[in-house]
Amino acid sequence: MDPFQVIIRPISSESALEKIDKANKLTFICSIKATKGQIRWAVEKLYDVRVERVWTYITVKGYKKAIVKLSPEFPASEIAVKIGLL
Repeated sequence: MDPFQVIIRPISSESALEKIDKANKLTFICSIKATKGQIRWAVEKLYDVRVERVWTYITVKGYKKAIVKLSPEFPASEIAVKIGLL
């Protein structure tokens, strides 16, 4: 599976931006069929980082959201700048 099919887009809401600064986490909308392992692989492949943990849930609107915690040596703020969130 292509990483661009797994990760659809990053989320830039106020709560997602807070997670970037306070908890070193990024939030994405993902394919509804993607597993946590596929999401981890796609984020590591696309952004050249190491992922510690992935949380997923299905929203009321039917989207799959993934919250990805990065390793401490990879600041989420740097990745957010690269992808245009900050």
